[in-house]
Amino acid sequence: MNKLSWVLISAPLLFACSDLANKTQPPTEKMPADATHTSAMVSGTDYHSFSNPDEVRVTHLDLSLTADFNLHELIGSATLDFKRIKDDADTLIVDTRDLAIKQVTVNGEPVEYSLSEPDENLGSALSISLPKQASQVTIDYATSPNASGVQWLTPAQTQGKKHPFLFTQAQAIHARSFIPLQDSPQVRITYDAHIRTPKALRAVMSAANDPDTPMDGDYTFTMPQPIPSYLIALAIGHLDFKAMGKRTGVYAEPEILDAAAAEFEDTESMLEVTENTYGPYRWDRYDLLILPPSFPFGGMENPRLSFITPTVIAGDKSLVSLIAHELAHSWSGNTVTNATWRDLWLNEGFTTYLTYRIMEMVYGEHRFSMEAVLGYQSLQADLNTLPPKDQILAIDLRGRNPDDVFSDIPYEKGALFLRELEQKVGRANFDAFLMAYFDHFAFQSITTDTFVDYLNDTLLKQYPDKLSKARIHQWIFEPGLPEGAPVPVSDAFDKIDTARQAWLDGDISAAQINSAQWTTHEWLYFLNNMPKQLSEPQLNELDTVFHLTQSTNNEIAHSWLLIAVNNEYKPAYDRLYDYLVHIGRNKLVKPLYQALAQTPEGKAFAKKAFEEAKPGYHPLTIRVNEGFVED
Repeated sequence: MNKLSWVLISAPLLFACSDLANKTQPPTEKMPADATHTSAMVSGTDYHSFSNPDEVRVTHLDLSLTADFNLHELIGSATLDFKRIKDDADTLIVDTRDLAIKQVTVNGEPVEYSLSEPDENLGSALSISLPKQASQVTIDYATSPNASGVQWLTPAQTQGKKHPFLFTQAQAIHARSFIPLQDSPQVRITYDAHIRTPKALRAVMSAANDPDTPMDGDYTFTMPQPIPSYLIALAIGHLDFKAMGKRTGVYAEPEILDAAAAEFEDTESMLEVTENTYGPYRWDRYDLLILPPSFPFGGMENPRLSFITPTVIAGDKSLVSLIAHELAHSWSGNTVTNATWRDLWLNEGFTTYLTYRIMEMVYGEHRFSMEAVLGYQSLQADLNTLPPKDQILAIDLRGRNPDDVFSDIPYEKGALFLRELEQKVGRANFDAFLMAYFDHFAFQSITTDTFVDYLNDTLLKQYPDKLSKARIHQWIFEPGLPEGAPVPVSDAFDKIDTARQAWLDGDISAAQINSAQWTTHEWLYFLNNMPKQLSEPQLNELDTVFHLTQSTNNEIAHSWLLIAVNNEYKPAYDRLYDYLVHIGRNKLVKPLYQALAQTPEGKAFAKKAFEEAKPGYHPLTIRVNEGFVED
């Protein structure tokens, strides 16, 4: 997933008082609590799942669902194949959230089950009694219209304005809101699916998709590679397909299909250079799905079909590092996966490192260095605001919502750690290490401790004079950045600094700044490093010369609108309102709501925009931002 921060609050865990629920209650150490934890974490224990894969482990899912756009429900069944890890295990525990469980059967015969009292963040444990010879169980259910992992859009909220749209978002623990399963990244499953839709709509999934399948309202899918639950994804809409290469293509509403295909036409090249450097692509095809603007993230790395925000279609390929990032997850995250959300940096740190390398290989060192500097500045901003406990790569998330893990720490700090390893042992040697690492742990979910052990057995043994266990421990288990950590630099930005300062000092006018050849990254650096307070004449001059309020680049517009909010620059507020109402990507809207909330007038403005936007926002976007507009 692309970078974002969420602030969500966990609640104590409660269980139903039935005999079966008491019998199958997860161990105490898996239960969140408001109190500070003094005991050591148990590596590999998933504190955000009720499931019991150490006793009974699900291996395959057979999903059969009908999408009811009138009720806003997915209705059907999930058949779970499982194997008993313990021979005497007689209960399967799966995760659910707000699901209406209709019945549970084994070989067509009803079996006993119990649903625990819901926890605000973790949902409810569904405990199922297993007959002795059973190896498969079927759960008939329906989702809630307010499922946290499903968004239903009206025709007015789409590009075409004629057909409704549905998409799911399962990371971190939202798969349980639309499928009853063992919702833990350490449990990898294959799946088949049968999806029924209105006939005018196409269904696509994180599985094998056939663009030539007739749009007849009846679709089947197969995912033969084992994946964790957070990578199960479904979208339904009026979608067309356009190929971009032998193994790459894009699904989108017809109105933006050509623009998306042109913007992301280098995806095949990205795929090829990544294979050449880090080993084979193991997922057959890599396609993109362009979602409506309400998608709360930049992208989601669902295997075979990354879900992508339309806000990165800039017309000049300036924001395609997001595509490189989601593609890189095909190696780090999808093929080798974090076992728990404590270990997210194994996904995102590795993927961010690979993203920079892919961008360098495809677009050159000049662009790579600019993007690395911007990433470093974003990391510094988080280090300046996050408490020390949240600056640790192997974060302790007990008693918290796992969505709290998403900040620049697992992304940029993780990538910086790998860059230091690269610089210490040499790029060619580090590339060889990564290729071997991806191959060694292919289709496995691993912990931070597993990675450290692997590092000790490989790079530390090969380069004992260049690497130390103490330094590695500091990077992974201590807050902040170690002294002497790599600092990215860009010559292009030196010129931007000079121009910005000359303008601020009054030595030159905005019209005298030679910006004609600036890239998006140079514009972002120019704006992001402005003083927080600017005068009205300065703001008017910048806007008049550079037409920033009307920028069609969503990242540049975001940076400028944040400046406008911090300085109460009212000529930009009409655009600001429209921006908040029509974009649901949290990276772009959350900082704006947060800044507006600092003044009573700004908060009133934010509340009005939020109330208009809310029907089109994803449930996660609502949860992240509603606190800024509450009285």
